[in-house]
Amino acid sequence: MDMWIDRFLVTARIEKGHSENTIESYARDLTKFNSFLLEQTPNWTEDMPPSSVHMQHIQAFIVDQSKQGLDPKSISRSLSALRMFFKFLVQEGVVETSPLTLVEGPRFRKKLPDVLSPKEVDKLLESPKGNNPQAYRDRAMFELLYASGLRVTELITVTPDQIDLDRGLVRIFGKGSKERVVPMGEMASLAIHNYLLYGRPHFLKKALEKGLTLDHLFLTNRGSKMTRQGFWKLIKGYAQAVGIVKSLSPHKLRHSFATHLLEGGADLRSVQMMLGHADISTTQIYTHVSREHLVEVYEKYHPRA
Repeated sequence: MDMWIDRFLVTARIEKGHSENTIESYARDLTKFNSFLLEQTPNWTEDMPPSSVHMQHIQAFIVDQSKQGLDPKSISRSLSALRMFFKFLVQEGVVETSPLTLVEGPRFRKKLPDVLSPKEVDKLLESPKGNNPQAYRDRAMFELLYASGLRVTELITVTPDQIDLDRGLVRIFGKGSKERVVPMGEMASLAIHNYLLYGRPHFLKKALEKGLTLDHLFLTNRGSKMTRQGFWKLIKGYAQAVGIVKSLSPHKLRHSFATHLLEGGADLRSVQMMLGHADISTTQIYTHVSREHLVEVYEKYHPRA
């Protein structure tokens, strides 16, 4: 099992182009399953081949994870990793069929994404004040994040050559290195234009002083590349400063982007393409939020509501 898990992870990284976060998640979940087999399955040894895994082992694993108090979403994620692993083994001819074919995952109700109101978004986007390099950078990052609905990893790894200011577009390489082109609008284009003129040269100078050669669009005050954690702290600090009491994460702006588009009349398929969702069912969760908005509008304006 260890050998085949390693081969699967190498394939996922090199041939499939999955992100490091996805690889780490696969490794964690598959290692957890392998440990379960070794520790809690009678007569199971380290040299047992993957073909020895049966549906009953998967079901016992689900029960064990549930007894440990794991929430259904975490268990479902582990099962997803196992499905991908055994699909790989079938393709490699290691097993004839996947033991997960008839296994159903735990049912759980999808949590509706919490979003900012348009007024709260405006407050956040206008919070970086002044004409210093950091303010130019932060305004550009916030505007681009909300204007194009990017994931935070996509935002911090975007490069200048992915930006088309003339047409107001950004070219993104999302999960699995899948490319998509997303509009970014006039306000974000202007913010990035100003950052490229008055902000980024300052950070590039810092990078050159340290001997760093970086092609990332957004750099830190030290001239290094922005990290997920660094940007998380940045956005939370601005939110607190302008009195946004909701728990705020970069992903909440992505949720807000999708919800505000649908409330404004955008079709689901277009929003799916802009978000980079492989399956439209992932995007459909935002329609629930939009329906709540429609009910509010109806109750507020219909004379017989």
